[in-house]
Amino acid sequence: MTFDLEKYVGEVLKDIRERGIEAVREYSRKFDGYDGEFLVREEEFEEAERLIPEEDKQVIARTIERVRKYHEKQLENDKLYIKNASLYGIIYKPIRRIGIYVPGGKPLPSSLIMAGVPAKIAGVREIVVTIPPKEGKVNPYVLYVAKLLGIKEVYKLGGIQAIGAMAYGIGMKKVDKIFGPGNKFVNEAKRQVFGAVGIDSLAGPSEIAVIADESANKDYVLADLLSQLEHGKDSKAWLLTTSKELAEYCNKEGVEVVLCESLEECAEKVNEIAPEHLEILTKEPLKLVDLIENAGAIYLGEYTPVPAADYFLGVNHVLPTGGAAKFGSVLTVMDFMKRISLAYVSREEFLQERYLGIRLAEIEGMEQHKRSMEIRR
Repeated sequence: MTFDLEKYVGEVLKDIRERGIEAVREYSRKFDGYDGEFLVREEEFEEAERLIPEEDKQVIARTIERVRKYHEKQLENDKLYIKNASLYGIIYKPIRRIGIYVPGGKPLPSSLIMAGVPAKIAGVREIVVTIPPKEGKVNPYVLYVAKLLGIKEVYKLGGIQAIGAMAYGIGMKKVDKIFGPGNKFVNEAKRQVFGAVGIDSLAGPSEIAVIADESANKDYVLADLLSQLEHGKDSKAWLLTTSKELAEYCNKEGVEVVLCESLEECAEKVNEIAPEHLEILTKEPLKLVDLIENAGAIYLGEYTPVPAADYFLGVNHVLPTGGAAKFGSVLTVMDFMKRISLAYVSREEFLQERYLGIRLAEIEGMEQHKRSMEIRR
């Protein structure tokens, strides 16, 4: 008998919708072994801060600052223009309330940094964090990051029940959009609550592709490929190279090696794969950028390894996976904002151009649409 993930997650979410906090508590006991209060108390934030070495606090603060400086440049200004005494354009508004899911298997404070920093820059007013507790506690590094970002609403909640609680407003105020990676149960729960709330993406196993020629340092290439396989058995690593020597050196378990006749062929194959991360380690890496259509992120040169981007470069590490780079993009400040269309039309322009709308309404048989425009004389 095969396990039906979609059905199982759907049943859990339905139970949470119907029985509310009672169901959330039951699943928390079952999956996290936790039966206490969900909201992290102020003294727990203080305890976490005491537990972290001073040098680690400086590392976290410096990393947050680098991520902030990079993402501040992404803010868009309202785009307005005047035509025929009328005002048109797009205005940007932050999402009011978001939820960030932080995985608990390997607590990832960097995940909270990558979602929390651009959210704050965007102007999100209310940020909720959920993370599975371990022995009743939240990882102190995650709590310290939350404190530095001014996030006070952190819940000891994991798995499907965390997504359900955020999406349906159980044990907390409902969020408008959910961010953050998780296991297959979390991913499927995010997929199923989409519509009730927004979601960032459906993050799959980590991926790396490396385009390299004979000039590449083979130890760097192999280390970078293996770094992403470290995420788990489902992670994927591809090497696309014109160097037979490099291909043989990197032919290790878990690495898919493709020997190509040219760097252009390497680029074509990358576009088919659409990897989450792409490193280009060639003599002239910039020359290949125009050939790349599908990749979550592109890292050039031997001093831009994926792990550096995961942590301290400042670029975001929340990226499309599983081929989604063909239509999806890296997480940015604008994912925490909404675009709103704006129009303020002058009487002169309306009367001059309304015949267009009147005729289109006639074509579509929309009598009240037509009347709305005709009545303004």
